Amino acid sequence: MTDIREDSHKSIGEVPICAKCGSERVVTDAWACWNRYSGLWELESHFDDVHCHACEGPTKLQWIRPDDPPNNRVRALNDAFRQLGYGRGSVMITQGIRALGKDFTMEVSQAVRAFDSFTDDNDPWGEHDFGAFDIRSHKVFWKIDAYDLDLQNGSPNPANPAQTHRVLTIMLSSEY
Repeated sequence: MTDIREDSHKSIGEVPICAKCGSERVVTDAWACWNRYSGLWELESHFDDVHCHACEGPTKLQWIRPDDPPNNRVRALNDAFRQLGYGRGSVMITQGIRALGKDFTMEVSQAVRAFDSFTDDNDPWGEHDFGAFDIRSHKVFWKIDAYDLDLQNGSPNPANPAQTHRVLTIMLSSEY
C-alpha cells in the first residue's frame, strides 16, 4: 500500500500516466473516506497495483506536467461567463461605477467583456479571473470569484459548473 502523503511531493498540476503507453486512463485500488461537509469522497491512500485501460494491463505510474494545465477549464468557464454571460453566476456593478452614469457603465461593461490583456504578472494562475484597465481617466478593476451554489463558501471545484456560482464584480480601483 502507498500512502497518498508519499505522493505529496508531486507538483500541483502533474498527472499520472501509464509508463508504457503514456495514457492518462490509469486506475489504482484505493481507500476513500466520505466527507459529509464537502459531499465528496476524499482519497485516503492507494495501493501499488496500477492498471492502464489503454494497454489493458498492469503498469507503473509516471508523473508528468501536461501541456494543458488543469486550470484551462476554469479559464474557459471564467471567459465564457465574463464575455458571453454563459453559466451560473451574477454580475455586481459597484455604486462608484453606477454613479458615473449609464453610458459609462455600458462602456465599462463592454471593456470587461473585451478584456484580453492577460500576462504572467496579472494572471499568474492562468484563470482569467482578474483584470484592470483605464477608461475615461478612471482605473477600473474586475474580478471573478467562484462560490458554492449557496454563495456561502468558495466553490468545491471551480472547474465544475454544476458546483459553482461565479460572481463577476466590476469596480473603480478606489473602491477596492
